[in-house]
Amino acid sequence: MDYDLSVMTGEDSAGAGEGGGVANGGLLLRFASAVVLGDSGELTAAREDIAATMGGSALTDTAGVAALFNAIDRVADATGIPLEDLKAEATADFRSTIGIDDFAAAGEKGRGS
Repeated sequence: MDYDLSVMTGEDSAGAGEGGGVANGGLLLRFASAVVLGDSGELTAAREDIAATMGGSALTDTAGVAALFNAIDRVADATGIPLEDLKAEATADFRSTIGIDDFAAAGEKGRGS
C-alpha cells in the first residue's frame, strides 16, 4: 500500500484529513497531535471521536501506542542507543521523506545519513 508520510510533519495539510492513506488516519493524526502538543481539550475531543468512530478498543490501542512510543523513544534518547544499520537502511527512504534525519538528535544517535 502507498502511504503519504508527509502528513506526519504537517507538510501536506491537504492530505491530513485522509491521514496519508491510513484508515481513519485523520483521527489518529488529530489524537497524536493533541498528545504531542499537550492540548487537553483537543485530546478529549479526539478521544471521543475515535471511540465514536472506531470503538473503545481502538481508542485503547491508540492511547497505548502513543504511550509506548513516548516511553520507548525517551529510553532510546536518554541512553543514546544508535539505530541499527539494517534498520537505518530499511527506513532511509521514509526518514528522508518525513525529515527525521533533520532532527538535531538524529546525528547524535547515529540515525542521520
